[in-house]
Amino acid sequence: MISTVIRLRGDPAGAHGVAVLIRREGETDAEAIRAVTAAAFVRPGAPGQGPSAQAPPGQAPLGQAPPEVRLVDELRASGAWIPALSLVAIGPGGDVTGHVLCTRGYVADVPVLALGPLGVRPDRQRAGVGSALMHAVLGAGDALGEPLVALLGDPGYYTRFGFRLSREYQITPPVASWLPHFQLRLLTAYRPSVRGMFRYAEPFDRL
Repeated sequence: MISTVIRLRGDPAGAHGVAVLIRREGETDAEAIRAVTAAAFVRPGAPGQGPSAQAPPGQAPLGQAPPEVRLVDELRASGAWIPALSLVAIGPGGDVTGHVLCTRGYVADVPVLALGPLGVRPDRQRAGVGSALMHAVLGAGDALGEPLVALLGDPGYYTRFGFRLSREYQITPPVASWLPHFQLRLLTAYRPSVRGMFRYAEPFDRL
């Protein structure tokens, strides 16, 4: 199984040189990824969302869990799944503490990548795990010869990873109101001729 170690500058306690192990999702990781995603995306006050809403071992996520839980499972079962781009962060005890996913998307008819969900277990948030996952998946996508990565998120956060608003490259999101938040990270194989409307994999339509 391919893995990499990313060394972080520090954590909230002030430690330096903290190493985070990032590897591809393994055959037995699906349940742990569901738990991490549910914990990361739970919305306080939303009916049925809490620890009891997570899926029992070996079962699909419950309908009241955060929708991102079901999204990951549906993407895994779809033709958009790219095994090399589902990455997990491993804690000191060998447990999964974070997950990031890139799946197949398209700009017009050109294959590109869609990033998300990206989730980190709450007790490991603000410790650099999310940044390590982001750097790892961008590097993996570049190594596969992908032209770009798209995501919907806060530009104030994602610019640190090289993301820019998609309209700078004449690429538009599938929903016009997303324009202020729809971003791209260009990779080595990008060509300026890639332009048009971005299309997510079908499971995103149910999010």
